[in-house]
Amino acid sequence: MKGQPNRLGIDPPHHLQGSAIDRTRPLQFRLDGRVISGFAGDTVLSAVLASGIDTIGQRGGAPLALSLRHAPTISFAALAADHQRTLPMERTPATDGVEYVTTARKLRSNPLMRLLARGSRSLNIDLDRADALARPWIGSPAEPGPEVELVVVGGGVAGLTAALAAARRGLRVALIEAAPRLGGTLRLFGTQEGEQTPDEAIARLTAAVAQVDAITVLTSAEVFALRPGVVRLHQVEMLEGTPTGRVVGIRAPHIVLATGSLERLPVFPGNRLPGVIGALEAYELAQLYGVWAGASALVATSSSPAYRLAMLATDAGIAVPRIIDSRPHPQSRFIEFSRAYGITQAAGTIIAATTASPKGRGLMVLPRLSMGTLSRTEAPLPVDRLVVCGGWQPDLTLWHMAGGESAWNATRTRLEPRGGPAGIALAGSAGGWLSRSACTASGSDAVDALLGRQRRAVEERLIDPIYETPDAPAPLGDVPDEVAPPAYLDGGWRHIERPRLKASRWPAWLPFAPPPPGWSLADTPQPLDIADIAAGVQLGAIPAASAGIVAQERVAMVVIEGGGASAAGLPPAPLPPLYLRDRYQGAALWLVAPTEARVLDVGALIYRDADETDPLKAIGVVVRIVNGKAVALIAGHAEMAASVREPGRAIGIRVVTPYQEGMRLDA
Repeated sequence: MKGQPNRLGIDPPHHLQGSAIDRTRPLQFRLDGRVISGFAGDTVLSAVLASGIDTIGQRGGAPLALSLRHAPTISFAALAADHQRTLPMERTPATDGVEYVTTARKLRSNPLMRLLARGSRSLNIDLDRADALARPWIGSPAEPGPEVELVVVGGGVAGLTAALAAARRGLRVALIEAAPRLGGTLRLFGTQEGEQTPDEAIARLTAAVAQVDAITVLTSAEVFALRPGVVRLHQVEMLEGTPTGRVVGIRAPHIVLATGSLERLPVFPGNRLPGVIGALEAYELAQLYGVWAGASALVATSSSPAYRLAMLATDAGIAVPRIIDSRPHPQSRFIEFSRAYGITQAAGTIIAATTASPKGRGLMVLPRLSMGTLSRTEAPLPVDRLVVCGGWQPDLTLWHMAGGESAWNATRTRLEPRGGPAGIALAGSAGGWLSRSACTASGSDAVDALLGRQRRAVEERLIDPIYETPDAPAPLGDVPDEVAPPAYLDGGWRHIERPRLKASRWPAWLPFAPPPPGWSLADTPQPLDIADIAAGVQLGAIPAASAGIVAQERVAMVVIEGGGASAAGLPPAPLPPLYLRDRYQGAALWLVAPTEARVLDVGALIYRDADETDPLKAIGVVVRIVNGKAVALIAGHAEMAASVREPGRAIGIRVVTPYQEGMRLDA
């Protein structure tokens, strides 16, 4: 398709032709001077991807893929200097005739190079800059949201059911969904016997919600901060035909988190090169927008729903030469169907590494047979696209932000929720439920739990493991060497890398040869995402016993400020956070300062011993940055020597003075 090389055709009809777009209404807009073609119903990001741009920029000299979780902000060209007016590409509707610019710093400043870059597949963002993917609205004041008694975060089947249940119990409800439309991710997972199709179930629930006046629906609205009684979100809405962003604060005594699950990224060198994409994202882009890059795709998975995507891609004319499955003997109805399609299956195999094709577009994928003690690297496979799935991690980001607890489930290799603060309940796959029936029932159950009503048991109806093999742990490929592409722990914007394998100058056979350096995610000063922590446990960088504590302390702690500065009149967030008050015995709030020129990050753990890396042995954590000064919760005193960790070394800090709310920090 001219101007949209990554847009699937519609002849013959198939499931991935784009249910959200209207192909009879083409449109064009400009981004950084480039003409982008699309259709009504596209987002800016889906149109950009359809137009052949699949690279966001470079980090450490290596290109990284542009994705739903890894995209820069944009601004109207005429408002480029007003950073508070920026918009997210993935939630902004594409509109005809608009001129946008990306707001992040570009890699090249030479005018000739910028002109040449307009024809490339990259947005040319300099990802080595710490603020490359900043969301400026996080620090903006909030306008008041709807007056409600219950907020539901997440518009999948669990969230839709929770909203309807609350309305039936006489509550006013705000239903918040980050995507432009309700329904969640149900469609990828198909149906079990006796269930409605995903489309039928979603249509039934969304129609029921639309008929209830007590439910206010906010779509294209991403919740970025939450604590008991308070929700803060950023929404993109159309005002007189123009996409406009606003920050909204909503106060409600009851909150249901139906945030779903994140797809884990298998960890191998090159796992975020352009052309590598998660199965769920590949499905959503194709099913909603008809976006698919390349004519061939290799699927590598540890979870059965990826087989369904492979079959749907085959129906759409995509060649799927092989499905690589890390499970030794997987069984699934999807697997049986895929065999009928003639798709070759390679069980007990993982991706060892991936590199960019030396001939330009495309990838060279290195499979490895890995069954018990048997390990054998196979011949590289050239392919246009690599679709990967490492299983599913409940999205507990907001749960941890609000003070909820979690613990590592070794059987399912994921963090699962435990006790949480009053007034907040989990529903759906965020609460650990697996089947559609359980996710649906959990929505009503979450409302009953919050209201103190009699609860009905939520029952999982899972297919017998003999017929449906459970997910395997997210695959771990090769350790990258000094020349390999990076291996990232997750597909978001934290950019946490698995350390590279560096050759020692000492022969390993020498008795005095030093051991290779260890690695702990305590060495990582910035906050961590939930999938980073799950990968860290698998890699041995976080002790499994302390994973839940690390998740609470290292999650992105976005502060909800209040008082007179906020139009929503939100009360100030407590310091220390409630979930940390008993974490460090005898701890108090202190201002701390590094002994060298650097900036401390919220979530950085503090140790008395500079050589210590075990998160359970930390004596404190940085909880807030106020006017550029770090406030930490520390079990210590002013004369104490302490340190925070960054990769490979400890950074000394000074405990300056006790901290009190409202104290002057401009000196």
